[in-house]
Formats: sequence, C-alpha cells, structure tokens
Amino acid sequence: MSFTVKVKNEITTLDISETAKIALISAFFRNNYQLIDGNLVVSSENDRVISYLKELFDSYEEISYKEEFLDNNNFSKNKLKALIIIKGFDFIKDAFCLTDMVVPNYLVESDDDIRGYLRGVFLSSGSINDPKTSRYHLEFLINKKDEVVFVQKLLNNYLLNAKLLNRDKGYMLYIKEADKISDFLKIIGVTKAVLYYEEIRVYRDKKNKTNRLNNCEQANMDRVLQTSLEQLKYIKTLEDNLAIELLDEKTKEALEYRKKYQEASLKELSEIISLETGKSITKSGLNHRFRKIKELAMKFMN
Repeated sequence: MSFTVKVKNEITTLDISETAKIALISAFFRNNYQLIDGNLVVSSENDRVISYLKELFDSYEEISYKEEFLDNNNFSKNKLKALIIIKGFDFIKDAFCLTDMVVPNYLVESDDDIRGYLRGVFLSSGSINDPKTSRYHLEFLINKKDEVVFVQKLLNNYLLNAKLLNRDKGYMLYIKEADKISDFLKIIGVTKAVLYYEEIRVYRDKKNKTNRLNNCEQANMDRVLQTSLEQLKYIKTLEDNLAIELLDEKTKEALEYRKKYQEASLKELSEIISLETGKSITKSGLNHRFRKIKELAMKFMN
C-alpha cells in the first residue's frame, strides 16, 4: 500500500464538523467530477475513498447514486470505481457551490472548513511520496486555473511554499520541502501519517548527517595520506641525492619522525615529537620544517 493511499484512508476515518464535510465534498467535486451522458460522476481508484463519499452522500436524502466501474485514463490497469449521481444534481450544484467559478468565502470561512477543503482536494487529486524514497514530494494535479490558484493560496496561508507548474493538461501544485510536507499532514489532521513521516524523516536526516561526517572524515584521512606521501617523496629525493646532511638538525629530526610515523597527521606528528623529545613543537612549526625539506628536494627534481 502506497503512502498516498495510507494518507487518504486515514482522512476517511477522521471525525470532522458538518461544515468541514461540506467543504470537503465541494473540493472533491470541483477537482474530480465528470459529465457522462448528462450525469454527474465522481471516481477514484481507492475503494475506501468511494465508500467514504457514499457515507457522506447518504446523509443527504436529496442525493441518489449508482456505482459503476470506469476505464482509467491515467495509464493504470486499475479500474476507476465511480459514483453516478442519478438524483440531486441541482441540489449538489447549489449545496456544494459547484456553480461558482471561484470558491465562495463562506465555504472556507473558518480554519476548520479550510482544513476540510484541503482534505477534499487531496482525496481527489493529491499524491505524496513515501518519505523512504529518495526525495520528498507532495503534489496536486488540478485542471482549472481558478481552482489551482485558490488551493495554492489556501496552502500558502499556512506558509507551505506551494509552487505552481503548468502542464500539458492542467496544472501541478507541489511542495518539496520535507518540513512543509509534514506541516501539511498536520494541517489535514492525519496523525498516524505524521508520526510515520516524522519517524522516517528523522532517521533519514540522522543517516545523511552520519554519511556526511563519514565522508568528511574520509576526506580528511585522504588529505593526511596525500600530504604524507608527498613529504616521503621529497625525503626519498634527498636520500637518493645524499642531501640529508644539508638540513639542519631540527629538520632532520622531523624527517626521521615522518619516516617512522607515515600515517600521522601533522598535528599528531607534532604531538608525538613533543612527547618523545620533551621539546615542544607546534603543527605550524613542523609544517615549516617540511617546507624546508620540499624546497631542498625541488632543487634536485628540476
């Protein structure tokens, strides 16, 4: 079961107010309905969503419907389960504000109603990636420009940074920031989905942080090794040319310690020399001695 299905299924279990239900039904119709042979039709691949709509419709004696299966035009093998309205077409248009090009303010007058509307939009046209996948992504596919602008405004009133993209057919409204997607799930009240999403997000963040630290540590080790190999190359050049005696005693001391502790960083090597000789030397001081070794070796390498 996909994460989208889990979220939609949880929406159908929520206890919401009557006005929020009206907003939800309106949003579902506005983003889903078709006219087939003069009949108003809503559909979904999700059986739970259709069962939920039936429960909502059954609370209105003005509405009668029949169930059918329709072909899916979204490149899916799954049939669409559809509710065909056979009574109450005019009632639905009026009660759920389908005759208005733009959603009237009174339909989303309260925060509770706005949340209901957003639930309906998600049930009809939303999808969300499982946080276990490689990217965070929440989207709504909406056909009408007035509707997508309205939904974007609702989302961004909650500071969700929803962005709009034109498609060949309609529009995509999307959110890619993990914390904003989590906020959306909280707004529509799907507590189980939020807990799952946050658990996976925290795990991924920790894993990514660990990987970055490991990569950083590996990069540091690689730099230490590269520096050591270069210093050993210059030392060998001096040995091959019998030029070690041209160095002062302190620099020769550094040379011998590098040969002895080939994998040590400059900081570690300075601490070893200070400890073993009783003469304090800093990383900077040690680096100065190796520059002398390099400068002398370069005279024999050119």
